[in-house]
Amino acid sequence: MKKSLTLALAMALGITASAYAANPFSDVPAGHWAYGSIAKLAAAGVIDGYPDGTFQGDKLMTRYEMAQIVAKAMAKGANVDRLASEFADELDALGVRVAKLEKKSDNVRITGQVRYSYADVNAHASPDDGYAEGHAYDHNLRSRIWFTGTVNENWNYISMLENKHSFSNDIGVGGHTSVQEEAGEGTAFQRAYLQGRLGGTRITAGRQDFTLVDGNLYDTRMDGIRAEYGSKVKVGAYYGRPTDEDSWFDYDKFWGAYVQGDIGKLSLSAGYDKFTNSVDNVTNFNGGIAGDDAIWNLGAKYDFGKASLGAIFMKTNINADGPDYSTGNTDKALIITGTLLGAEAAKPGSWGMWAKYYNQGYGTVIAHTMNGFYSDNGFKGWGLGLNYTLAKNMVAGLEYYDLDAKGLTTRSYKTLYGELMITY
Repeated sequence: MKKSLTLALAMALGITASAYAANPFSDVPAGHWAYGSIAKLAAAGVIDGYPDGTFQGDKLMTRYEMAQIVAKAMAKGANVDRLASEFADELDALGVRVAKLEKKSDNVRITGQVRYSYADVNAHASPDDGYAEGHAYDHNLRSRIWFTGTVNENWNYISMLENKHSFSNDIGVGGHTSVQEEAGEGTAFQRAYLQGRLGGTRITAGRQDFTLVDGNLYDTRMDGIRAEYGSKVKVGAYYGRPTDEDSWFDYDKFWGAYVQGDIGKLSLSAGYDKFTNSVDNVTNFNGGIAGDDAIWNLGAKYDFGKASLGAIFMKTNINADGPDYSTGNTDKALIITGTLLGAEAAKPGSWGMWAKYYNQGYGTVIAHTMNGFYSDNGFKGWGLGLNYTLAKNMVAGLEYYDLDAKGLTTRSYKTLYGELMITY
């Protein structure tokens, strides 16, 4: 953005300095077409020159520099609503509140996301396992609309309307069934929560996105409350009901606490999570296996710049030596993750890749973040993913998973997953 473009904003800024104010810049002569506007803005303290006394109006300026001009205009009481909206992120970095703008503009912001996905799963088992080999596919279109309403300068109300259509199930056969099962077609509000601050504590309350242990333990929704304090070192806690509809454990409550911090390029984390009152299928896993699941976790990740390497360890209280599927299983988990670059929705042509090693015992997985098919009983294997930004706000991804179920079973699952994510 050239500086000369900002001069046309002088009238829109509502700057009231005298038209006869002296121009302080040596490279803007009295006969220059923008002399009057520059003089007004300089006299009002909205624009500054360089140390050598020049303005350099043809020089390209950054968004941050433009945000500084807008911030100064706001301080003078100028009406810059549209500019403040355009440079909201930069103004926030400068510590400039835009509450006045929020009150004057539309009170609700609407954004959207569409995901087309296809998964192809091959299941294998030994002849004496009693489980037939099989092949299945999952073909879905998911549409989401987010609504963010401003309550006041500290609080927002956020909700999300979601529609899922599964091309894998005939709508005439599957009927208008559960959205969670992705069978047939269905639409429902899947998020509805308040988010804001009480003093220095960030609060999120209601049905919200929720992940635990980087999504390796839990990644779906929670009906509850979460509080977090700090920036470089974050301390948080939560309490609520897990909406883990894909898990056979069906716990009715969970709570936990965590701490995260950075030491240079090294990020460290530790946490404790407890799922209580499993009401379904626990009797299938008797022989000393507890109804409650308490998990400790430790994590570390090192950022090399364009690449990162991380490891997570989990330990659960569940006895993994019962007579059913859990024989030969463990009560521990180890996940190792490596990443290289990363596709950015705003940057066409950007790309990234990741690789993960999984070794998760019984009780260390409730609702996993992965797109591959896995066993709730525990599994071991690996995953690999690639992502590429085809055009602005259009990111394609391709993933492959090879996972072996744990316990008595000899089952294994190989999943090829692809998606196109569109945001607007």
